[in-house]
Amino acid sequence: MVLGKLTDGLNRGVEGALASVSEAYLEPVIRLGVTGLSRAGKTVFITGLVANLLDRGRMPQLRAAAEGRIETVFLQPQPDVTLPRFDYEGHLAALTGDDPRWPASTRAVSELRLSFRVQQAGWLGGFRGPRTLHLDVIDYPGEWLLDLALLDKSYADWSEDTLARLDKRPEAKEFMAVARAEDGSLPLDEMRAQALAARFTAYLAAARAAGWSDCTPGRFLLPGDLAGSPVLTFAPLPRPSEASRTSLWQEMERRYEGYKSKVVKPFFRNHFSRIDRQVVLVDALGAIHSGPQALEDLRRTMAEILTAFRPGSNGFLSKLLLGKRVEKILFAATKADHLHHTQHGALTGIMQAMTREARDRAAFAGAEVAAMSLSSLRATVEETVGRNGDALDCVRGRLLSTGKQAAMYPGELPSDPARLLSPAREGAERWLDSEFSLMSFAPSRLNLRPGEGPPHIRLDRAAEFLIGDRL
Repeated sequence: MVLGKLTDGLNRGVEGALASVSEAYLEPVIRLGVTGLSRAGKTVFITGLVANLLDRGRMPQLRAAAEGRIETVFLQPQPDVTLPRFDYEGHLAALTGDDPRWPASTRAVSELRLSFRVQQAGWLGGFRGPRTLHLDVIDYPGEWLLDLALLDKSYADWSEDTLARLDKRPEAKEFMAVARAEDGSLPLDEMRAQALAARFTAYLAAARAAGWSDCTPGRFLLPGDLAGSPVLTFAPLPRPSEASRTSLWQEMERRYEGYKSKVVKPFFRNHFSRIDRQVVLVDALGAIHSGPQALEDLRRTMAEILTAFRPGSNGFLSKLLLGKRVEKILFAATKADHLHHTQHGALTGIMQAMTREARDRAAFAGAEVAAMSLSSLRATVEETVGRNGDALDCVRGRLLSTGKQAAMYPGELPSDPARLLSPAREGAERWLDSEFSLMSFAPSRLNLRPGEGPPHIRLDRAAEFLIGDRL
């Protein structure tokens, strides 16, 4: 067993070393991971980013584009033939057609390769000529990222933590009643085990719909071909004083460990551990709208997410000897187009404060970390309306529910993030002196000029942070 692990690790080390040599001396490759929790807008982010890298008329903050050094960008076949290709063309058609709509959300890992032909900067660039850089974009569900935290938890610890958290949530009332009444020391009854797992899965779906962020295990909500398998048929239980090898508790523990070894570890080994740079998309506005407890849940989840990364500098020797490390991480609050631009600074400040712990930990390890607010596809326009003699800065867009135009004033975000984060940490049930509302907007019909990608907010700044140093 030990020899097998060592051999497997040595083989991966040799493969990584060969890849590092190839990238250093031939055509460099950046592997950009894009993830986020449900409804954060991963698919729209990737589609908008790729469209605006292909047609760079709206990318003035991407320095290489502004300087005219990017000669061409083109899509190539993805390098990993075992992964589905990200359906860029289909998603772009959905966003920009005569009846624009939001594309389907991420349900599995997918990949897309963009290749850049770039003239090097500086006076030596004219002598060396253009070079090629490949950008591999890897899209994966944020729920799978949260699963990586399970690797360091036993079934007993996970059950205790999960039950303590669920005990305060109305969505878990039915499951908690069943779980508290269960005796894990009794012999395994497969029908009872399946019923427990089904109730737990129903809670996870309800929690996600209610705006909670920590909906793990992630594959319970995105089972794919694992649906009905034992690795998805377990649930947290109170720990009995004793449990035999044939008890319900021992079987739940065995299935939990199987989930970690057969589902979580392969994802880490095959995909996550190979990422160079990472985007974590966050629906901060949705959490604020849902209330203080949802915002605190999101803040804690963001801190836990970074424990899954191996942040640090990706120097040649470090890649050769230790494997790749995530060297840049961007936490991005999406849906900035739901706010007037005068509130974007406040949203960015809230995002920075929410991710402070995570950013400090990554920076200490040598990674560059940034937080910003953005919109991958701008679906609204700004306008000022009068109400009771006051002028309100609003946004107007096409309602997702009816297709009609409507103006929205979501409330004013505080310039000091502590006004939201402090009551959230203290467990407040509602905002005392403020109200925040959100409407769901559909994409607007676009009329793009040649050379322009879809309209966005700060997508060019995000691209500059993530890949600008390599262009």
